[in-house]
Amino acid sequence: MAGFSFSCCCLINPPILFTLSSESPLSLLGSGKDSPATRRRGGKLVVTNAHSNPKIINPKKKSRYGQTLSPYDSDEEDELDDESDDDDDDWLLNDDFAEVTEYEKKKPKSHKQTIAKKGVKKETVKSWEKPEQSETDEDELDISISRNASDKNKKMEKDSWRLDGRGGKVSTRKHVAKLYPRLSEEIDIDPKWVPLLDYLSTFGLKESHFVQMYERHMPSLQINVLSAQERLDYLLSVGVKHRDIKRMLLRQPQILQYTVENNLKAHISFLMGLGIPNSKIGQIVAVTPSLFSYSVENSLRPTIRYLIEEVGINENDVGKVVQLSPQILVQRLDITWNTRYMFLSKELGAPRDSVVKMVKRHPQILHYSIDDGFLPRINFLRSIGMCNSDILKVLTSLTQVLSLSLEDNLKPKYMYLVNELKNEVHILTKYPMYLSLSLDQRIRPRHRFLVELKKVRKGPFPLSSLVPNDESFCQQWAGTSVDKYLAFRQRLLLKDFANKYEKRG
Repeated sequence: MAGFSFSCCCLINPPILFTLSSESPLSLLGSGKDSPATRRRGGKLVVTNAHSNPKIINPKKKSRYGQTLSPYDSDEEDELDDESDDDDDDWLLNDDFAEVTEYEKKKPKSHKQTIAKKGVKKETVKSWEKPEQSETDEDELDISISRNASDKNKKMEKDSWRLDGRGGKVSTRKHVAKLYPRLSEEIDIDPKWVPLLDYLSTFGLKESHFVQMYERHMPSLQINVLSAQERLDYLLSVGVKHRDIKRMLLRQPQILQYTVENNLKAHISFLMGLGIPNSKIGQIVAVTPSLFSYSVENSLRPTIRYLIEEVGINENDVGKVVQLSPQILVQRLDITWNTRYMFLSKELGAPRDSVVKMVKRHPQILHYSIDDGFLPRINFLRSIGMCNSDILKVLTSLTQVLSLSLEDNLKPKYMYLVNELKNEVHILTKYPMYLSLSLDQRIRPRHRFLVELKKVRKGPFPLSSLVPNDESFCQQWAGTSVDKYLAFRQRLLLKDFANKYEKRG
């Protein structure tokens, strides 16, 4: 197929091969030999993801129906935890300048085919890599339509699957047009799709969403409803929230085709084997549903191996890194790591250990654009009088500074620091966390509260008073109750809001 330089097996994900309870993260990395998705270049391990291409996203890409489409995980809706980058104690800030990698998709075979399992592949493993069983080259990717379902499933569907309570069998296109008028205008709906559409509607999907799914991956609407229910039920069972299914299907409708035994369980087991707690699995899957389209053996394991062997992340920390930035699993890690490491080394004289600390604490920097993310913030810190060594200290301690808005975050906090708190800029090397705290929710209320109580001495305001939680602050600094402080903060917020509203009017 023109334009595709990878083999078919790279998109299909074999069962997992490790013991969850006893193996370390290194034991998840597959064979001691380089897999088809890795190669050695000059003694260095190079990861080539199963179907990745380091092209920059085209923001104007549209479907033939005019909707803006994107195959990426980080361009739709907010993160699962509805926290802004300026919340009170937020240390995981939004990826405002994420440089998204575009991933090529394998063109599906004929819509009426079912891809069967291939032969068994055996590998020689190292002493610390002990597979529990043999594995297949490819998963079974179910793209069968309803007539390929077993007689048993057909009977179950006919007898028991009636979400809409319509009764009777929807069998005519005229009837379908009444049920889904807008969708019928856009695409030619097979009446056999109706049970699936009814089921997916329970997750909040509407006709416009079905059009998007059709545009992105039409075979996903041909799946037998019982197979789809089995797969989504499994995702819900591992912690994916009901409200997140809609977003996942819009980003990665192929999920409906991935079989539970040969794909979904294998990828979930892989994540659990990294040391990621069960309570976080659902969130990671919801944020990065495209990981199911990457081969465990040929892409995900080599990525983890690269993090450990080439980047220098400790194997005990790799699970934490993935939790902080699940998208790291589907990146061209060799490119993103090397370009950012070389930039920070040249621009700030950053030693390798410092850059590794940055990745460990805030792996999202591997997504950030150098020109639009790194440089403007580094130049701003220089403009307020910080030298390269000071900037490096700040970034090593608080790497998410690289994601903060200049106009809405960094500049206002700097102005308040020097004009109201009477501090010099060099204090930020000692208290870099000041830049991560909310100006409206913490910095200004605590400063004003202590001023009102006449607890502030002449000279620079002590930034250490901004660090503890509200209870400790009131006990150690204000000498009053938390309720009194919270009431003061609420009045101050309302007053500031009223002033802003008057200015806009």
